[in-house]
Amino acid sequence: MFHDPPPPHPTYPWQPPPAAPEPARRPPSPHPPSGHHSDLRILRGAYRRQRRVATLTALGYFVLFLVLSAFAPSLMTHRVAVGLPVGLLLALVQLPVTWLAITLYEHTARRHVDPLAGRIRKQSELDARRAARHEGAAR
Repeated sequence: MFHDPPPPHPTYPWQPPPAAPEPARRPPSPHPPSGHHSDLRILRGAYRRQRRVATLTALGYFVLFLVLSAFAPSLMTHRVAVGLPVGLLLALVQLPVTWLAITLYEHTARRHVDPLAGRIRKQSELDARRAARHEGAAR
């Protein structure tokens, strides 16, 4: 009726090793983890706006060019200067518009997205140092 507890070591080679005890749980950190930080939502929104502005600038102009080519051929063949129809002029302007889109993308990155990303990076480094210090003190 009394059963002996199992030995702390395996008796037979095919026995699985005894289960390791669960580690002690740490108390929750007073600082919110950076994965749930509101700055990440702001960063995602800024990055999303940045992509939309740059993409819509380049694609919007290209779609405008295609629509005019399909539905306004008389406008596209109208001559602006000797030997230069409107269609060719609009096609040549596509390159500067693409450069403008790239410039807008870089400008918004430097002005809005990069400072947010840097602030989040610094905060996450501080959180990591605090967690490391907390773990070192708990041991």
